[in-house]
Amino acid sequence: MVPKQRIFSKRPSFLQRKWSGLRSKMSELVEYTGDLTLFFGQTVYWLVHRGYQRDTLVVSCNNIGVLSLPVVMLTGVFIGMVLAVQSYTQFRFVGLETRLGAMINMSLVRELGPVLAATMLAGRIGSSVAAELGTMRVTEQIDALESMGTNAIHYLVVPRFLACMFLIPALTVMADFMGVLGGAFYGILLLHIDWHHYWHYSQQFVGIFDVFMGIFKSVFFGMVIAVISCYQGFHCDAGAEGVGKAATKSFVISFVLILFMDLLLGIVLESIYSMFWTPPNFF
Repeated sequence: MVPKQRIFSKRPSFLQRKWSGLRSKMSELVEYTGDLTLFFGQTVYWLVHRGYQRDTLVVSCNNIGVLSLPVVMLTGVFIGMVLAVQSYTQFRFVGLETRLGAMINMSLVRELGPVLAATMLAGRIGSSVAAELGTMRVTEQIDALESMGTNAIHYLVVPRFLACMFLIPALTVMADFMGVLGGAFYGILLLHIDWHHYWHYSQQFVGIFDVFMGIFKSVFFGMVIAVISCYQGFHCDAGAEGVGKAATKSFVISFVLILFMDLLLGIVLESIYSMFWTPPNFF
């Protein structure tokens, strides 16, 4: 009589386990992207077909715009000063310290002002919105709104979306303005750069398109912050831990998407700029 052989299940290899985990992560990413796209589509739909409620929009504008002014102004001032501190020595070595204002102001209005202001606002506004809506989801306030026949996206998301889309560019302009003042203060009063040459080269090299580029980017940054934070709040897990995770995910995902969109928009706008304008000679 032949003894029965034991059948052992073959353990998956290291590469197979890693590949399975990668496929699971990719599937989750695709699912998240699809849900986020649908959420954005519903927001635009309700905005176009039902408009907005003035009372809730005023409250959102106050929370997002007015209360964010101090932190945005401080951010802009320190950005300008840091640029002056870090760049002056290198510019002095090549005898171009009078061009320092052009470099500071162009860097501010094109890149650093919009990106760092959006990053700061993603932490302040995005986390706050995600935590607020997440708490409403956990305490079933959103379900209560829907049970009374009120569309939660139209009532809660549309005002925050509009406030972020319109006020974050305005806050970016304020950050740019304070950064220009901060860089000029440090460069002219503390580094003793001639004020005439500082402002002359700034005016020569920083044009309308440079300012437009930063403001145009900030519109998309505001949309990203609003959609991500509201989505995370609406899909918050139960409990205080879920609210904390929603706020954290809101900031992290918004920050990554801000950098990604900054790259894409920068490539597109730079190609448009090179087609129609010739940059001035820095030397």
